[in-house]
Amino acid sequence: MFTGIITDIGQVLARETTGEVERFTIGSRFDPAGIALGASIACDGVCLTVTSVEPRGEGAAFSVDAGPETLGLTTVGAWRVGGRVNLERALKIGDELGGHLVLGHVDGVAEIIARDEGPDTVRFEFDAPAALARFIAVKGSVCLAGTSLTVNTVLGVRFSVHLIPHTLRETAWGDRKVGDRVNLEVDMMARYAARLAEAGRLG
Repeated sequence: MFTGIITDIGQVLARETTGEVERFTIGSRFDPAGIALGASIACDGVCLTVTSVEPRGEGAAFSVDAGPETLGLTTVGAWRVGGRVNLERALKIGDELGGHLVLGHVDGVAEIIARDEGPDTVRFEFDAPAALARFIAVKGSVCLAGTSLTVNTVLGVRFSVHLIPHTLRETAWGDRKVGDRVNLEVDMMARYAARLAEAGRLG
């Protein structure tokens, strides 16, 4: 489980295909001694399992494997060597919950349709998959590319968020542009609330 608070920006160092699986090696500032084999790391919001780790400079290079479902349902299949991804280590009991509870189970992919530069913030506008739009509400939480963000406006399948300078500096969001696709995980509370309402209608 995660919080959606990005703790490092990783760089894709290598991509290797083995049958149905794509193996990615990612460089980070994380201490290699603190990464166990089998640990979960959210990479652009996708919970992936560490399959190898080694020291690299002042940080670590770790590898993760992505299978057909992950490659088909998220942006992982489009990752390229040199690309930057948002990273977050799994939540530990007692850690500060600065964002909102995030599972790392991506629900779908949203497309950036506008990026508006303001004097202090950048406003991003997205189109969400129609099946997920009902879970996105004004002032609610949403996880985009692994980042916990607050929804500012909603109109149909279209919604927007504002990013402050700190977020743009400390994450890979500064790279994002119109036409880019980002991993979307809706708030689990919204998902359960919708399911309960649906169950109530079914009797």
